Amino acid sequence: MTDNRALVGDIGGTNARFALVEKGTTVLQHIQVLPCADYSNLDEAVGTYLSQVGANGIDEVGIAVACPVSGPRIKLTNAHWDFDRQVMQKTLGLNVFKVVNDFTAMALGVRHVPADQRIRLGGEEGAAGRPLLVMGPGTGLGMSGLVPTANNWVPLSTEGGHVGLAACDEREAIVLAHLQKRFGRVSAERALCGEGLVNIYLALRARDGLEALDLQAADITRLALSGEDALALETLDCFFGWLGRVAGDAALTLGALGGVYLCGGILPRVLPPLQKSRFRECFEDKGRMSRLLHPVPVWVVTDPYTGLLGSAAALANPEVS
Repeated sequence: MTDNRALVGDIGGTNARFALVEKGTTVLQHIQVLPCADYSNLDEAVGTYLSQVGANGIDEVGIAVACPVSGPRIKLTNAHWDFDRQVMQKTLGLNVFKVVNDFTAMALGVRHVPADQRIRLGGEEGAAGRPLLVMGPGTGLGMSGLVPTANNWVPLSTEGGHVGLAACDEREAIVLAHLQKRFGRVSAERALCGEGLVNIYLALRARDGLEALDLQAADITRLALSGEDALALETLDCFFGWLGRVAGDAALTLGALGGVYLCGGILPRVLPPLQKSRFRECFEDKGRMSRLLHPVPVWVVTDPYTGLLGSAAALANPEVS
């Protein structure tokens, strides 16, 4: 007997998150997180999950994957799972099997995040019927957009995190020059991700004539939040300012007057200093276009299951193939 529910998943390099939803909805049920390393491939993990939650007759599945989705073959970037979409659909016995990039799912999911899982960083009400910008500083810098149609929303798959990074003050110029010596061309992602925190920190140490330290992004945020290291605090300040500038540039490019959503694992961990930072000032600092961005709301998304919400939204959205 066919179940009236669908399975949704969000597959990263380490964990596979699964949930059930009533078909056509985004209300998550029976959320579970399974380690990818424990399973040979997607079908084995799906079978385990469905057995654990006692679901039979599932014939619709929507999955977000942390890798490019541009053909029948899906190879996870940071995990060993590798499958053909058509073969997997037949193996699982599905009528519907949608696979989308994880950041496409993130973009689709933000509109369904509960209000208590969003923290506003200034602005007013977003302009109705205008595009939304979704950015995610995490392992990299993901960027997407949502464009409204007559009856739905269309996600934009972009590589906006790889636009060139510009300096707007003396400190940024010093950091940028340091990064140019290391990398040549410097993209926004070189500064605005976990490794970007390390890159900024090392550049500031070099500026001050200090030797490099072998630190991870988590070490830098810990040192900054504890107040133990003035350069770690300065690193966060530089990071937040640049994030504001890049988000403002992207909002102008996309015409995202409906609002900006910041996702990813870094920002929820550093919310207090972010809320006190220059982010909003730098976001709006666009010369003659500052007035255009002044009312645009920016939200930090703290919901850990935004990707699952987006997978459910993709299943229900005929604009997403």
